[in-house]
Amino acid sequence: MVTGKGGTGKTSVVAALGFAATRAGRRALLVETGRDENLPRLLSHDARPAGYAGRTYEGGLRSMRSDPYEALAEYLRIQLRVPGVVSRVLRNRGFRQLMDAAPGWRELITLGKVWHLEQQKDARGGPLHDLLIVDAPATGHGLTFLDVPRVVVSAVRAGPLRRHAGAVEAMLKDPRDTLLLPVALPEELPARETAELVQRVREGVGIAVDRVVVNAVPAPPFPPALPDLDARLAALPRDAALPGIPDPAVLARCAAHLRGRFELAREYVGRIAEWTALPAVELPWLPEGVRGPAELERLASALLAGERA
Repeated sequence: MVTGKGGTGKTSVVAALGFAATRAGRRALLVETGRDENLPRLLSHDARPAGYAGRTYEGGLRSMRSDPYEALAEYLRIQLRVPGVVSRVLRNRGFRQLMDAAPGWRELITLGKVWHLEQQKDARGGPLHDLLIVDAPATGHGLTFLDVPRVVVSAVRAGPLRRHAGAVEAMLKDPRDTLLLPVALPEELPARETAELVQRVREGVGIAVDRVVVNAVPAPPFPPALPDLDARLAALPRDAALPGIPDPAVLARCAAHLRGRFELAREYVGRIAEWTALPAVELPWLPEGVRGPAELERLASALLAGERA
C-alpha cells in the first residue's frame, strides 16, 4: 500500500516498484484507486487506459484501475448470483445518488477488491500475483481509506458485511501480507506529514511499516574533485572575464544555491529517518521528471539498490 502527501510522486514510485518487481522475476499487479488513470502513460508509450479489466505491459507487468461501482457490481453478482437484477439496480439513478452520499463504501469495496485479487490462484493452485502494489489515496484520505474495515467490523455485529470486512482487516494487519510504504520528499512539510502518518498508523491503524521512500533527492552538486567549487567561484576577481559563460559572481550564487539545496535535502532525509525510526530509501531527483519507462528504469535501479543495502 503506497501513500504519501500529494505531489511526492507516489504514483511514479508505484510504477517503479512494478518495474523493480518484474526485473526481480515477480508477477506484479499495480492497482490504481483514484478517479483518473496515470500508470499506463508511465509504464508504456501506449497510454490507453487499463480500466477495471486491466492490461499487460512488456515483461508481464500488469495494471488496473479499481472502479468502486464495478467492484460493487462484481461483489453483488458473486453474493446474489442474479446478474440481471444487479445490473438494473446499479443503473438506477436513485440508487447511485444514495451510494454517492454514503460514507466509507468506496473505500471498503476497493479494499475488498484488493483482498479478492490477493485470493486469486493460478492454474497450479499458487497465488496468481506475487505482489500487489496499490496506489492508495494521498496521506490525508489514505488513513481513512485503510481504517474503514476496522470501523465496519466494530460497528456491524454479524452477517456477510462484517465477515468480509473482517477478512480485509485481517489481510491489512498481517505483516506477512501487507506493508504500508510512505513516500516523502526531502522537504519540511512532506517530512513532518510522513512522520505524523507513521505515528498514526502505528497507534491506530495497525498496518506494518518497515521503510520510507524519499523521492527526488538531489545528487551532490559538484564533481568529487571540486567539492568547494562554490567557494572557488566566489573567490574569483569580480572583474574576471570568462568568455562564453556568465559573470563569476552569478555562477558563485548559483553554485551556493545548489549546495544549499543539496545540504537541506540531506538534512531532511536524516530527519525523516530519525522521526519515523525507519530506513529511508532514496530515489534520485530527475530533472525532466518521470515521463515513461526510461525514467522508471532509473528509479527501479535505485529501489533495488536500496533493497540490497
